[in-house]
Amino acid sequence: MSSIIPGPIARKPWGMLLPLTVLVCFGATVLYSAAGGSIGTYAKSHLIRFALFLVMAFIIARAPRELVKFAAFPLYVAVTVLLVLVEALGAIGGGSQRWLDLGFIVLQPSEFMKPAIVLVLARFYDTLPIAMTASWRALIPAGALLAVPAALVMLQPDLGTALAITFGAVVVMFLAGLPLRWFIGAGAAGMVIAPLAYLFVLHDYQRNRLKIFLDPESDPLGTGYHITQSKIAIGSGGMFGKGFGHGSQSHLNYLPEPHTDFVFATMAEEWGLMGGVLVLSIFFLILRWGTRVARNAPDRFSGLLASGMVATMFFYVAINLMMVMGLAPVVGIPLPFMSHGGSSMLTNMICIGTLMMVDRWSRRGGMVA
Repeated sequence: MSSIIPGPIARKPWGMLLPLTVLVCFGATVLYSAAGGSIGTYAKSHLIRFALFLVMAFIIARAPRELVKFAAFPLYVAVTVLLVLVEALGAIGGGSQRWLDLGFIVLQPSEFMKPAIVLVLARFYDTLPIAMTASWRALIPAGALLAVPAALVMLQPDLGTALAITFGAVVVMFLAGLPLRWFIGAGAAGMVIAPLAYLFVLHDYQRNRLKIFLDPESDPLGTGYHITQSKIAIGSGGMFGKGFGHGSQSHLNYLPEPHTDFVFATMAEEWGLMGGVLVLSIFFLILRWGTRVARNAPDRFSGLLASGMVATMFFYVAINLMMVMGLAPVVGIPLPFMSHGGSSMLTNMICIGTLMMVDRWSRRGGMVA
């Protein structure tokens, strides 16, 4: 078969790409049902975006390592400037100021910061001597690189994206070898600061989400409506679901955002536990592949970069699934490759392309591509 299939095709990570394609197509099926049997409402654009961003991922995978290293800080600065422009010129939607309308395209710069913060921190720790990872030189500059975009995103306000940016950055910092006591201290400080942030930093709707997370039944028709209806949809699916196109919660408009944040609940109602197992199994295969790429990375920079990208995708999956099952507050994190939305698809395909790039570097024996 190796003599029949061209080398560039044979070397693609099909063990990840095929399950990923199945997941996207399954997501399009769920979106088709959520739209009441209309392919043009959500499903068509979902598949088109995947095809376009898959080509983008293949292009990213061809990038030379030295070029990626050189571009790390300029890309970070460029995305930070875009975040500043959002504050000055950004379009407002749903009570938040998160988008830049350039006429021909609407951008959400905070999405670009998720991979950008991982890239710049991987580059920072690659240049820092390992002997300095226990000194303030490993913490203060990295903390500043994280604090600036996280603060800008919180101003939009977008707590979910700020947490995603922070999570990817903290994973890179931890794997870079910073002392464990610093993370324990940060966690203790966070527990002290959290009540103050709750009172003086969070907006009213964010505080309500946290309160209702602890007791959603206290206001089932108000703030707790999203979580309550989501759990009803998931639970009513049973083992095998109600059948394709027969989800009453989504079709009768009981379930809010059935095509974006709560697409898993839409799927679980119609496909049941078996559908959920399929989705979780595919995510496991994708994340396991990413973890293997990070473990086999040829150098420190590549390993940190790949690990951060895996952590970013994991955060999306974990928080969304916990959210729709009532195990986490509603923070507006979509489910990768299934939810309808270009920003989420773009970010996660950048992660996939970056992991394919590191995998290519590894297969070339650590040589500069």
